[in-house]
Amino acid sequence: MDQARSTISKIFNGEPHSYTRFNLTQNMEGDNSHVEMKLSSDMDEEVGGNGVGDHLNHNSNRKPYVAQKLGRTPKNLIFMAAATLLIFIIGYLIGYLVHRKKDLAPTCAPSVARFEEPIARETGAAPLMDWDDVKKLFSEKLAATNFESVFSEFSRSDHQAGSPGDEVLANKLMDKFKRYGMNPWTDQHYVKVQNAPASGFNKFVFKNGTEERPKGFLSYSATGTVKGAVVYGYYGRDNDFSLLRDKNVNLTGKVMVVRAGRISYAEKVDNAAKMGASAVLIYPDSVDYPGIRDTTELYGHVHLGSGDPYTPGFPSFNHTQFPPAQSSGLPKILAQTITAKMADNILSRLEGQNVPEAWKSFTNNRLGSDNDVITLEVNNVLTEKRIHNVFGVIKGYVDPDRYVVIGAQRDAWGPGFAASTVGTSILVELARSISDMVEYGGFKPRRSIVFASWSAGEYGSVGATEWLEGYVSSLSMKAFSFINLDGVVTGNKGFKVSASPLMYRLIESALKEVDFLNKETLFAKYAQSNWETNMLVPLKLDDAAFPFNTFSGIPSVSFGLTSGKPDYQYSGTMLDDRAKLNIATGNQVPQLAAVAARFAAHIALRLVHDHLLRMDVMKYAKILSSHVGQINIKVITVKSKHPQLLPKDLTMQWLISASKSYGRAARGLVAEISNSDLDDIEVCRTINDRIMVVERNFLSPYESPRLNPFRHILLGSGPHTIKALTDHLDGLHSNDAEADANLFRNQFALATWTIQGCANSLAGDIWSLDNEI
Repeated sequence: MDQARSTISKIFNGEPHSYTRFNLTQNMEGDNSHVEMKLSSDMDEEVGGNGVGDHLNHNSNRKPYVAQKLGRTPKNLIFMAAATLLIFIIGYLIGYLVHRKKDLAPTCAPSVARFEEPIARETGAAPLMDWDDVKKLFSEKLAATNFESVFSEFSRSDHQAGSPGDEVLANKLMDKFKRYGMNPWTDQHYVKVQNAPASGFNKFVFKNGTEERPKGFLSYSATGTVKGAVVYGYYGRDNDFSLLRDKNVNLTGKVMVVRAGRISYAEKVDNAAKMGASAVLIYPDSVDYPGIRDTTELYGHVHLGSGDPYTPGFPSFNHTQFPPAQSSGLPKILAQTITAKMADNILSRLEGQNVPEAWKSFTNNRLGSDNDVITLEVNNVLTEKRIHNVFGVIKGYVDPDRYVVIGAQRDAWGPGFAASTVGTSILVELARSISDMVEYGGFKPRRSIVFASWSAGEYGSVGATEWLEGYVSSLSMKAFSFINLDGVVTGNKGFKVSASPLMYRLIESALKEVDFLNKETLFAKYAQSNWETNMLVPLKLDDAAFPFNTFSGIPSVSFGLTSGKPDYQYSGTMLDDRAKLNIATGNQVPQLAAVAARFAAHIALRLVHDHLLRMDVMKYAKILSSHVGQINIKVITVKSKHPQLLPKDLTMQWLISASKSYGRAARGLVAEISNSDLDDIEVCRTINDRIMVVERNFLSPYESPRLNPFRHILLGSGPHTIKALTDHLDGLHSNDAEADANLFRNQFALATWTIQGCANSLAGDIWSLDNEI
């Protein structure tokens, strides 16, 4: 065509004054390869001199350019006829050559055919498969008998974080994910952990007796030597220490001996430090650990946080050069585990006051006196470890950039069969089963599923937290949920679950639909009343789901089949092997692993199958209303008892209004969903994005993620939380010296605006905001 136009120009001795219109018609695959060309004469016929075409005709009354140039003499008319014939011949030849070339290039035929027939467009509705068919397909793919071989493949006694054994397991997971077609990748970090002294030992001497050298240790303890009198502190909880204070027991400089259990090691040490103690010894009491030997060593960590405590709030990538920093959650006092036999030797020789009645045991009836002196030396060594997180992904077909993360820790102090082997095996079987569903069963998830294997979980969810810190900006609007598989099988008599309130409805659905073993026993309490009352427990600081929820604002769930009371006794010991878990589960480990896998799969598959994320935004409205009601009662009480502490202009109006704003926004979204076309992809995506920001918007924007990483005002920890508000009011009510009315007013205002900000975001567009506050 270009050749023809050039020939015309040469014949008439001038450049063409017509223009060429390019209509770029986008093809079905998104490129702009289909080009339609129309000359100006065609355009003039189409527009008839009106509208868009008017500006092209600069002088509508003048003769065409050729007529002006040549005139209308017979000679010129003959010349024009000859030129026209020549143009026709040239055009015919060009058309013939082009057509012949197309005939010789049959590979173009399929691309032409694509434009003739419209391609089926995926909608927001369920793609290809009904939910009941999804459940049936998964049940066909996953079987309890498959777990035995996976347990054998991933069982090791030497897979402490960063060790060669840990890397062997990481490579096995990479191979598995490759085999399942999941394009795996790794995430590498250099983290600082504290281990027992490689040469030397930790030790203590009680009352100038024999030197004891425990092999167990608590990572991240302060190091050095302290000497002080022993005081028995029961479980080391706040109320335990408050009881001692009420009995006029001075804890300053004391060495506290406390039982393991009820709360984490880190919380015990932090509580003791707040009371002025100089060190903490933690032991397994026979009441809580009836099945372990009196010489069993305990292992753990005492960082009141998660992740690498020497890179607080930021990732521990090797190339990242930050100035020296450390977490505020690192203890400043010594901490050490001792065996039950060592503890009995100390407690049986204590003097001083009688212990409270509820604290009595077979060997201990005294709290201790100034004569019960102990010298403790902790020589733990800080070392750098290279760790690898391993990932695989099954990509979604509608919103592949939105994903649920399923994760399990890979490392353990010793065998760690319940702590890590079972969870890792379930992760592998879920990856295999769901990839088979997609590859061979016709299942097409809307959203993606990311499978993650973490390292350094025993040091406080280090691998998981460093990943979150490294990709917090990327994850904030892409990862919409996390499912934790750590410790999901420790017994066969009970069930417990911790989760974001957004996921409660989804959990209830899974509880009803998953076929559990021993259902009559397991759900006896659930059948009688509400599952939230009997199975729901708060998220714990040492749970990998905790940083997902409270640091990154990603709704998370952690669950487990349990032994009841006492719970599984071998976590954090060298006895956590297959034989011990068989005893705790009645030799049903594979069957229970399959149950746990089905529960996790129900939640994950539902989240990637449904057109809307099955998350209940109304649940937070009820929780906020309850908290605000409790705060209101406490404010009234403080004002009536201490009117000088809180000014008259401090009212509950603003906090109540913010809470109601969230409730209205949540109800508005529910109503909008009922009136929306849910077959429209963009409508569903917009609604899902509004749901996804709810959890993140409960992270206080006024707190530094480095200084107070767990910024969630309802589920996190720190002075910004709703719990801190109620505790502060209790302190004002009791004239606690640390209570500060001005500080409370600041906390009160910032919590109010955090809630209002969440309500504004949930409401949607700027013109839909509720500004009654």
